[in-house]
Amino acid sequence: MTSNTLVIDGMALLFRHFYATSCRNQFMVNNKNIPTNGIQGLIRHTMKLVELIRPENMVITWDMGKETIRNEWFKEYKANRTAPPEEMIPQFDYVKEIIHDMGFYQLGIHGYEADDIIGTLAVNYDDLTIVSGDRDLLQLLGKNNDIWLTKKGFTEYHYYNEQNFMDEYDITPEQFVDVKALMGDSGDGYYGVKGIGEKTALKLIREYKNVENIIENIDLLSKGLQTKILNDMSSLHMSHKLAKIITDVEFSHDEYMDHRKLNIDKEKIDQTLACHDLRITQKYLHTLNI
Repeated sequence: MTSNTLVIDGMALLFRHFYATSCRNQFMVNNKNIPTNGIQGLIRHTMKLVELIRPENMVITWDMGKETIRNEWFKEYKANRTAPPEEMIPQFDYVKEIIHDMGFYQLGIHGYEADDIIGTLAVNYDDLTIVSGDRDLLQLLGKNNDIWLTKKGFTEYHYYNEQNFMDEYDITPEQFVDVKALMGDSGDGYYGVKGIGEKTALKLIREYKNVENIIENIDLLSKGLQTKILNDMSSLHMSHKLAKIITDVEFSHDEYMDHRKLNIDKEKIDQTLACHDLRITQKYLHTLNI
């Protein structure tokens, strides 16, 4: 199904903008004594994307809590991450309240990550522009879906479509899961095969196409690689499972179709920002051509 839809990884942008200003102790506390630096950065970023892309539809996706189905598969999944700073904690729920008041559609499902919601959208709908800082999403690239990975500010991105991804990596987007399985992701707490980094993982997948074929042809590998893979075989299989984005999350597609339409009511947005004392974002709104 074709639509011009902007899909935003809300948590990725919230964290990005929180840390961009908190490093200078700029928390932008409002008149309710709530820090709003991450919130204001996300909203300004979102509004700039609306100006740049002029989408027909928009959805902001969310992680919903720390525990997901992946923690059932692997208890150490993301367990190595430190707790968020105290100034960020109240912004998790508050940002959703503000976005609701602005009239924007948002979607989060308990037990799943935003990546999984985005993955489910990507296999069911065409002409998506997905904005995130998470390179894992590159596995979702298709002929009619693009991914913009944040680079700098609100306007600089690494732009990916299916073809330029294949030109850069010399693999298909689907094969990126196998690369991640081999190299692991220390940020998410899984490690693939110790001693295999991205360069070697890409070389192996280019030659053998997927993890299954590597295992079937393990005798053809160097003794060093054989030893590494055999020693971490269980980790390799679990890493593959964890790296693959879920694409069949259950949610109401009728509700999605009914609410994704982007209606920009600048007066309503301005009033919402004023109500929540988001003065910097309110000023920014008036500079935009939306």
